[in-house]
Amino acid sequence: MRSTDKTTEAARVMSICNACRYCEGHCAVFQAMELRLEFNADTVDYLANLCHNCGACYHNCQYAPPHEFQLNVSAAMAELRQENYGVYAWPGFMGKLFVNNGLWVSLLSIVVIAAFFATTVILTGADFFAVHDTAFYGVIPHNVLAALFGAVGGFVLLALIASTAKFWRTMQLPNPLKLDYPQVYQGIKDALSLKYLDGGNGQGCSYPDETPSMARRWFHQMTFWGFMLCFAATSSGTIMHYGFDMQAPYGFTSLPKLFGIVGGLGLIVGPIGLLVLKKRADTAPKGKTNKGMDISFLVLLLLTSITGLGLMIVRDTPYVGIALCLHLGVVLTLFLSMPYGKFIHGFYRLIALIVFAVEKNDHKAVVGVCDSKNRS
Repeated sequence: MRSTDKTTEAARVMSICNACRYCEGHCAVFQAMELRLEFNADTVDYLANLCHNCGACYHNCQYAPPHEFQLNVSAAMAELRQENYGVYAWPGFMGKLFVNNGLWVSLLSIVVIAAFFATTVILTGADFFAVHDTAFYGVIPHNVLAALFGAVGGFVLLALIASTAKFWRTMQLPNPLKLDYPQVYQGIKDALSLKYLDGGNGQGCSYPDETPSMARRWFHQMTFWGFMLCFAATSSGTIMHYGFDMQAPYGFTSLPKLFGIVGGLGLIVGPIGLLVLKKRADTAPKGKTNKGMDISFLVLLLLTSITGLGLMIVRDTPYVGIALCLHLGVVLTLFLSMPYGKFIHGFYRLIALIVFAVEKNDHKAVVGVCDSKNRS
């Protein structure tokens, strides 16, 4: 459910910033802001997802607290982004559940799912504490795992598409087939390179304190590419299994293992680094409600990596059953949380950056026409 207070505050902040424009060089938020005279709910959602919460505008603002204007762009945008998780979520009740209790719901889900797997395996008569020639497939058959993750994956994909489509329509983008793809490429490039985590000065975020640093950008990249490598590990394993009839477990020099180990290390270093920065960061620019799902997503990524690497280590021991159930509990919880937290925000930000690339190009074209007419 949308909070009128948060939308009103973001609109108030942007109206004052639009009159001042001292921070116009910091990031895309202020450049997009300057193309507008009024700020409604849809507009501030767009600007909130352009904001990378680098903190530069807060530390450079002459109207920040204790000034009577109480301007805090970073906090206003952070609180709106957190609200977006629920506003655009499908189904809506899942969004509210995770947004309001993100970390606790995630941790409880891990325990419940892991216990479910362990109980099911024991009740079906499988030897839970035995060493299996087929590693974890000896505990839970491959077809069972494929069916379960296929069903959960189908739901998550549907939820991601529904939420993304809702945000896409709100941003008033045309049919994807009618987009100008050079402009789309620019938005994708800005998103993947984390262009706006440089504080507008190329020196990095004012995060965790006022001193610019590239640490947050580096840890974000480790997390992103670690996730992509783990996805590549799963994808290559699927191709080897179904395409070439090469059954798991795979050797340590195989593609699934190489991708998984490197990606897993990235998903340990990246999330730990980001969690440490969050802990040390100045609380003022982060916003009062910017917690829960942001932290939960990092914790789930970290636990996914730790339990995955741990499962690889104990796969030929009697502990494989326990390790497998715990890992599956973490992974399924991560999947289920994806449409309701930081993961889906990545899609919202990508769409916002595409809108910005389109707007910026169209604005230049209009200015060019006007200048041409004036010169003639």
